[in-house]
Amino acid sequence: MLIAGDLFHRQPLLRELKELRDLFGTLKATQVVLIAGNHDYLKRDSYYRTFVWGENVHMILGGQISAVELPKLSAAVYGLSYYGREITERLYDQELPKKRQKYEILLAHGGDERHIPIRKEKLNALGYDYIALGHIHRPQDMDNGNAPQKGGNGFLGGQTVESRMAYSGALEPIDKNDIGCHGYILGEMTKERCRIRFVPCALREYVHLDVAVGKKMTNRGLKACIREQIEAAGTQNIYKVTVKGFHDPDILFDLTDMDTYGNIIELLDESKPEYDFQKLLAQNRGDLLGKYIESLMDYDEDSVEYLALCEGVQALMETRRG
Repeated sequence: MLIAGDLFHRQPLLRELKELRDLFGTLKATQVVLIAGNHDYLKRDSYYRTFVWGENVHMILGGQISAVELPKLSAAVYGLSYYGREITERLYDQELPKKRQKYEILLAHGGDERHIPIRKEKLNALGYDYIALGHIHRPQDMDNGNAPQKGGNGFLGGQTVESRMAYSGALEPIDKNDIGCHGYILGEMTKERCRIRFVPCALREYVHLDVAVGKKMTNRGLKACIREQIEAAGTQNIYKVTVKGFHDPDILFDLTDMDTYGNIIELLDESKPEYDFQKLLAQNRGDLLGKYIESLMDYDEDSVEYLALCEGVQALMETRRG
């Protein structure tokens, strides 16, 4: 088992490490190799520094590349741990495998400018049999450039593909912007090739759901529409719902009563009132509202000008009501 950093999203507590040691101890035929990432980095008082793992668990504690050898598996696993929240040097670019074992694997945590920048072509050229990447929360096959989506082909659909470098992503989504599938990568390495398969295992996903409304939509109708779309996408998931489109100007959506299943963490109303601009123009010809409508009403409904017309009229109408 390869864990490429950030096993914890913060500094681990001692009791959490003891629970984890007990869990890893149930893996009778599995060797575990892990490093610390930018979230669970090795602070001066980190429990990682002195913690005693079971015989099948190997943590690479050094801040420079070193290796753990697993002779029974004919494998050597290379990596380094973070000693701070950020590392801006390209620490992996020149770290060639030392040919200690038949199979040479690199654990590499990073991928942006503040967390060990990574150049895919550079890493591929180093000669490792496989590179297990961490830091990016969404899984991605870096050899073939695919992130898994339901119903896709190859790695996109969880099928086995040939690849020597991939992000496994987080086992479970970390926050509301961690959308999409989450799970782990199952791999098989032979003398000829390395094959991997993405295995979804997250109990739920964060989903960004856009709900379109029309002029006939009421509060009751909107609640039913949101409920139906959540049922179709999975009631086990957690949702950020955005209401879009144009609604009857006399309807005011009550967003406090839309969460049927208790799984909406954010609900935004970006819909706009759909005014009868011809009627308003006839009623207000010559005044500010009429002139504003006349200047913009000939634009197409999908234009920026039409959106400005809707928002401007709404603002002017609300000013009148005030």
